[in-house]
Amino acid sequence: MDPKKSKNSSPRIQVIQKLYNSLLNPESAIDFPKSQYKKFIKDVVTGTIERSNLIEENINLHLNKDINLTKTDKLLKIILFAAIFELMFKHNIPKKVIISEYLIASEHFLEKIQVGYLNAILDKISKELRKVE
Repeated sequence: MDPKKSKNSSPRIQVIQKLYNSLLNPESAIDFPKSQYKKFIKDVVTGTIERSNLIEENINLHLNKDINLTKTDKLLKIILFAAIFELMFKHNIPKKVIISEYLIASEHFLEKIQVGYLNAILDKISKELRKVE
């Protein structure tokens, strides 16, 4: 099997794994091995961590009736934060691409019903964060 075609080579899967690892081991350094997506992965991971308060404010502002972050599964929350970071700060990537990539990546980590919920939440917040697209 061609390693480039491997489902685990998705940069979003690596983003989710690194954010999850960072949540479980906050003291450990995050390493970013060489890959064609290294800069992108590093940008999204560090950006999501650095701007998590701002991301949470946006979630509370736009999704207060849809999600309770204190009761939300950690993995779902990580995926949501990373996707929202991209919607807020990666304007060169169309919102449909961001949502689609995170939904595909989330299938590796979440139950089908959670993926559907994530889709609805991302769709709703993307309309607030990216009104023009």
